[in-house]
Formats: sequence, structure tokens, C-alpha cells
Amino acid sequence: MPDKRTIEKAQEDKRAGKAPATQAGEFVREENHKIREGEHGARSPEQAIAIGLSKARRAGVDLPPPRTRKSAEYAYEPGQHRRKTRRRPRVARAVSRALKREPQKTASPEALSRHAKRAASHRSAAERPRAAGKAAQTKGRRGRSAAARKAARTRKYYQAA
Repeated sequence: MPDKRTIEKAQEDKRAGKAPATQAGEFVREENHKIREGEHGARSPEQAIAIGLSKARRAGVDLPPPRTRKSAEYAYEPGQHRRKTRRRPRVARAVSRALKREPQKTASPEALSRHAKRAASHRSAAERPRAAGKAAQTKGRRGRSAAARKAARTRKYYQAA
């Protein structure tokens, strides 16, 4: 069950016209926090993210599931009022026990950083210019200039290493 504050923040994001992925990000953030606090664990950073996205879908964030993910589809339905949920204490208990056995290191900043780098490197070449265009729209001239300087510094740093 997501915290009340998380749901409120996601609703705030929705009112501000932010993307569903941004709204769902609040749930992913909360999940990472729960793992770090030791409430439960996760096998990988991807699992931690998936749990957060599932909670977001159940809470009504309009984040359509991928076509190949039946479990995501199942989580999406109650959020869109297409299906009533039933309490399943035995299943809930089994899931929480299984997650408690998993490591907490998977939600560490280092692990999440590794995941993000891996995900960014898998983006197709066709997606990159669109992301760059979006950055150009939102940053403005000075922001783009600062980003370019930072990128040059980063390239220089990695060439030296």
C-alpha cells in the first residue's frame, strides 16, 4: 500500500500536467526508500522499479502496460476501474516473505546509477535526438551552453582516464 503522501504528490504532478512516467516516479522513489530502510528487499534494481510502477498503476496513474506484460496489465485494471480488487492475505503474506529474503543493496544509489547508465546505453539512436531536442526546448540558451560545457568537461575527464 503506497503512503498517502506519495499518492498526493503523484496527484499534484498530474494536476501540473506532468507525464504519467513522472507521476509513477513518486511510487518508484517510495519503493526505493522502503528497500533502503529495510522494510523488504529486491533481487535487482529493475525489480524495485517494477514494484513501484505496479503500485502506481494500481493507484490510478495512467501508465499503460507494455503489450507483453500480463502482470502489468493486471495491475493497470483496478487503477482504471475496470476490475474490483479482492484481498488475498495468503498471497500478500507469501510475497512479503519472499521480498524480505532479498538483498537491500539493490536500491543503493550505486546500484540505481549502474541501472540508469545501462538503460541509457540501450536507448536507440533514433530516440537520442528527440531527447536532445526536448532538452533544448526546456533549457534555454544559457542552460544549453552550461550543459555543453559540462558535457565537454565530462568527455575530457573520461578521455584522461
